[in-house]
Amino acid sequence: MITRGIATIGGRAVDAARLTAGDMAVTLLSYGAITQAWRIGPRNIVLGYADPAQYATDRYYLGAICGRLANRTRGGRFSHEGREVQLPLNHGPNTLHGGPEGLNSRFWEMEADTTANAVRLAYVSPDGESGFPGRAEFEIVVALSETALIYDMRAEVDRPTPINLAQHNYYNLAGGGEIWDHVLSVPAESYLVAGDDLIQTGLISSVAGTKFDFREARSIGAADPGRDGIDGCLVLESGAPGAVLSVPGGPTLSFFTGQPGMQVYNADTLGAPFAPFTAVCLEPEGFPDAVNHPDFPSQIVTPENPYRQKLTIEVT
Repeated sequence: MITRGIATIGGRAVDAARLTAGDMAVTLLSYGAITQAWRIGPRNIVLGYADPAQYATDRYYLGAICGRLANRTRGGRFSHEGREVQLPLNHGPNTLHGGPEGLNSRFWEMEADTTANAVRLAYVSPDGESGFPGRAEFEIVVALSETALIYDMRAEVDRPTPINLAQHNYYNLAGGGEIWDHVLSVPAESYLVAGDDLIQTGLISSVAGTKFDFREARSIGAADPGRDGIDGCLVLESGAPGAVLSVPGGPTLSFFTGQPGMQVYNADTLGAPFAPFTAVCLEPEGFPDAVNHPDFPSQIVTPENPYRQKLTIEVT
């Protein structure tokens, strides 16, 4: 199940795990807890590099677990327990996905659980790493059945600290080409308004009449006829699938999550060796930049209340 040392990054070995069930196979890497491939029959339905060493210079977070704070943090700073926390900047004047050395670029311990057909990935982030307060012990258990892929994400901390993780697969259910014919539905009546810098303003608005309106299933092409990009966080309705993505003649993915938001991104800025609009990202998450918006659901994790996110992707 696990192959040790399939590549090296920065002089350190990268391990790979392969899970199989029915006609599905998933490949995971110890670097970044990355999902390198997800095959359903002959199709690989997620973008990834064939050479794991290429992830060292990846700018797109392909298949990675993003954190400690996924998405964008304004100015890379926030107030916490009476002091100002400054994170490293890596997205202009802001911080994206926890900074230039986020969880996506860390080496995770990898163990197999053959009984559960699962892989456990663990990483301990020390106090002060990338500017974040407190020690955090992260654990990701990825399990595959004949009908679903499950990401169970947890974190235990030694003091209050913010955590917001996101799994960042790039989906192309046709196995290649542009994704204009992919059909998406998301049970979201509203979305988080963002400025030109794609950072939340604190306002929440109706999706009606916007490119974020997927209350009724429609194609990515219909939602973005001008091909100027979709990249925003929708406010999910509780108790329903977070999203359903399908393509004519291909599989259907149903996303189940307890997270309050889902980032929808049609890869308009994806570049070489890939191309724009060749994937859709569906990222369950807490509200972006919540550390700077007291009205958003809190992302402060404590020793008494550890972090948990479970993402189940059912395949039909």
